[in-house]
Amino acid sequence: MNIIVGIGEYKVTDNPAAVLITYSLSSCIGVTVYDPVVKVGGMLHFMLPEARINPDRAKERPGMFADTGLPLLLEECQKLGADRRRMSVKVAGGAQILDAGDHFKIGKRNYVALRKVLWQNRIFIDGEDIGGCVNRTMRLELSTGKVLVKVLGNGVKEL
Repeated sequence: MNIIVGIGEYKVTDNPAAVLITYSLSSCIGVTVYDPVVKVGGMLHFMLPEARINPDRAKERPGMFADTGLPLLLEECQKLGADRRRMSVKVAGGAQILDAGDHFKIGKRNYVALRKVLWQNRIFIDGEDIGGCVNRTMRLELSTGKVLVKVLGNGVKEL
């Protein structure tokens, strides 16, 4: 059963038949969280690093921002029985948008914000496919905990 995670969304599940999928990760970052003991997983597809960029939008769609979306993702996984000490976190995206000036570098800023939130929660990244100038698709298979990233022209790799 495929569960699509749209831009600015997060979803969690404890259904072992579920596959969480997100598309079009360029400067956005996809984050998967998985607890292998209880087979609870979640995915976030955030666009921007900090909610202070647009506080009103952050209230409507907290998943758009690293600093509001990631804590909610972790919290929702815990509600389903996941334990932060067992969580495996994998990330993909954070690309540099072509022709974007050095000032913007949203992909890099997103990655820095992500690392900050994880550090504050004492959680480390177990696998990543970050940067470059490519578009990615990311999927988390709940039955196995496998995280696969597809890059156009480069095939699929497991994180």
